[in-house]
Amino acid sequence: MVREWDPRTASPAEIESLLDTLNAVLAADLPEDPPWQDSFLREYQSETMPGERRISWLAEDESGRLPGHANVLLLGDIGVVELFVHPSMRRTGLAQTLLTKVVRRVYDEGFSAIGVEVVGGTPAVAFYESLGFAREYVETRSVLKLSTVDWLAVGETAGTIGDGYRVEYFPGGPPDELIEGYAVAKAAVRDVGDGDLDLRPSSYDPERLRDSLACLHRRGMKPYIVLAIHERTGAVAGLTEVVVPAQHPTRADQYDTIVVPEHRGYGIDRALKARMLVELRSAEPRLTEVQTWNAPDNEPMLKVNAELGFMADREWYEYGADVPDLLHRLDPKT
Repeated sequence: MVREWDPRTASPAEIESLLDTLNAVLAADLPEDPPWQDSFLREYQSETMPGERRISWLAEDESGRLPGHANVLLLGDIGVVELFVHPSMRRTGLAQTLLTKVVRRVYDEGFSAIGVEVVGGTPAVAFYESLGFAREYVETRSVLKLSTVDWLAVGETAGTIGDGYRVEYFPGGPPDELIEGYAVAKAAVRDVGDGDLDLRPSSYDPERLRDSLACLHRRGMKPYIVLAIHERTGAVAGLTEVVVPAQHPTRADQYDTIVVPEHRGYGIDRALKARMLVELRSAEPRLTEVQTWNAPDNEPMLKVNAELGFMADREWYEYGADVPDLLHRLDPKT
């Protein structure tokens, strides 16, 4: 049975069963990834940014287990799907049943586009391609094991930046007086036409950025921010963001790393990322890894990551589909 589900009112048993299914999927598809914990899992599934909505469904078997889950985040002009099915229930039609529920709801909500992130080398690739999803964007995930870091070299890199700049560290997010400059720096690269479907859009204006940081905290995801400040003007010349989720606190997620174009060439990117690692080492003693995603043609950032010890791991794909066409494939009677 598939039913719509609200994680805010779900029972503890439902949350536990959902976690069991998620970790079974991780063990099958990403065995090197750390298992998730139940800390803030309810909030992770329910909290959204202003103007966004998440709608969820569960598949429940006769014993009360929850072998499948799907949700769609409605944002902007696209619905972003997340779907996972217990490995023991694959090839049973459950994934397609869940996806049909999602797509019909997205259609009813008036959305014409739908997207999904898919991990390379997993059965999800063939599943979505068989339904007509088109691959729109490719990233490479890289993982840094902190046990392999040359901390002396990283410490030296953290202190190496061009004259006229300083680096500042802000656990939890920058102070309000820097939010506007922070947003301006993020907006400086927003128009890069890289083919990304914006399934995880960044925030580019101060109020949206405040909302984004608050949402992360509500979801149990602690942001750490390092900024490069141009001393003469006080402008934010560069930034890097890492988030440590309560759901998998031993592996952090790298978010944006940006150097404003007019400030490039002063070693800012290396200094920012190295300083972040130094700070995380003391701030998050349980942390053992950091993962990051980059487009294969982003050679400057790939080079910086390699110098710090990141190792390429998996490809990550963004797929998109037209909602009416997809709904007709899933349910030809529509």
